[in-house]
Amino acid sequence: MKKWIATVWLTLLMAIIFTFFWYNQLVYSLPTPVPSSYKTVHTGSKIHLTNTLDFKNNKPVFLHFFNADCPCSRFNIDHFKSLVKTYHNQVNFAVVLLTDKPNSVEEVKKRFGLTVPVVADSSVAAICGVYSTPQAVVLNADRELYYRGNYNRSRYCTDTKTSYALIALNGVLHQQNSLHFDQLALKAYGCKLPNCTN
Repeated sequence: MKKWIATVWLTLLMAIIFTFFWYNQLVYSLPTPVPSSYKTVHTGSKIHLTNTLDFKNNKPVFLHFFNADCPCSRFNIDHFKSLVKTYHNQVNFAVVLLTDKPNSVEEVKKRFGLTVPVVADSSVAAICGVYSTPQAVVLNADRELYYRGNYNRSRYCTDTKTSYALIALNGVLHQQNSLHFDQLALKAYGCKLPNCTN
């Protein structure tokens, strides 16, 4: 009888775990719904950043839109940090926190080991046309929108053929006028704003 109970208990536990992972995979593989109030910001648009992101140089800008409560944001934080490590001398990097919780900027910097500016300013999302996390925004040296989209088609950013954010970063650094991306790059996937409860 004890073996039967243990077997039923383990089977139930495995079913719950499987259901949880299946649900998360399903939710985060569907495009993020576009908010009814969304205003499109087109590539090439001049982006007027707030004073909190006023870089005093003419390097391109890479903005990482992030929410610590969003699993997708947490999945790609190491990838973002690897981009910072490789390109920090050529590009201005910053993290834009998007949450309705009173997360402290210092707490997020410490928790995730971030060495770049971190700002909690949700108005930057609207300025750049972002309505989901995680999203990458690349601005050229003239502060024009060069790329807004996903990091990769893989949740963990492991697919080198679809490293969209890296491709955009290299494109802006080599002053390529335009890049062509598929819908997986440009359609937002992840957690909706502001509270990332997709």
